[in-house]
Amino acid sequence: MQSRPIFHIAAEISRDWRKPYFGAVPYLNAMHTLVDLQSRYGLDDAEGILLYFLANASTWRGDTAKRVKAELKAILKGA
Repeated sequence: MQSRPIFHIAAEISRDWRKPYFGAVPYLNAMHTLVDLQSRYGLDDAEGILLYFLANASTWRGDTAKRVKAELKAILKGA
């Protein structure tokens, strides 16, 4: 199954997580420009950005958060 583009996932996160943790903000902003794991944001690769986002997203909770975090982990696992 093809995963959604990362920028679509980032848009959903931004809609649901109204006041994101400050540590997650730079990674979320970068995710808005990524298509897939082959994408880059400056010198950073998509895999690193997703890993750092997940590490800083522990305060994002709820059903949407649980589903989207699982989706991101599945994307990383498929790498």
